[in-house]
Amino acid sequence: MAGAPLTVSVVSADQEVWSGEATMVVARTVEGQIGILPGHEPLLAILASGEVRLTLPGGEKIVAQAEDGFLSVANNQVTIVARKAGLV
Repeated sequence: MAGAPLTVSVVSADQEVWSGEATMVVARTVEGQIGILPGHEPLLAILASGEVRLTLPGGEKIVAQAEDGFLSVANNQVTIVARKAGLV
């Protein structure tokens, strides 16, 4: 794991579900599950319905449920935009 933590934003069509820093993001894409760590290469993926798991810098875990959308990674920023999303 390299450098500063990830800056993560999880949003749905009508609200911001969660935002903050994380050391790891795991999400389901249409091509399978993906794990994002700091320093990850830029990526744009289609999100499939399923869990988005976030590990925070202190080790706490947050889980959100997301339905359809996309995941974007660039410069240690992860943006997840889903049709529907909410914390579990």
